[in-house]
Amino acid sequence: MRPNRFLFRKDIEPRCLYCARSVPLDAEHVACRRRGVVPTTHACRAFRYDPLRRIPPKPAILRGHFSDEDFMLEEPKE
Repeated sequence: MRPNRFLFRKDIEPRCLYCARSVPLDAEHVACRRRGVVPTTHACRAFRYDPLRRIPPKPAILRGHFSDEDFMLEEPKE
């Protein structure tokens, strides 16, 4: 199984919410080992990304009624 490319990508914006050195306190604050209590959007130079703390976005929901035939590729008729 392939890892989720959005979860393990290299260009993650640093946030204390995803840092291995933080502990979540509530929805808006974390306890940082270096800085103390900070907002989840805060980031510092000591940031260490922990992919297990990141919650990936939910997949899109298909709206409407679809059948298996809607997703079949037809062979071109000659």
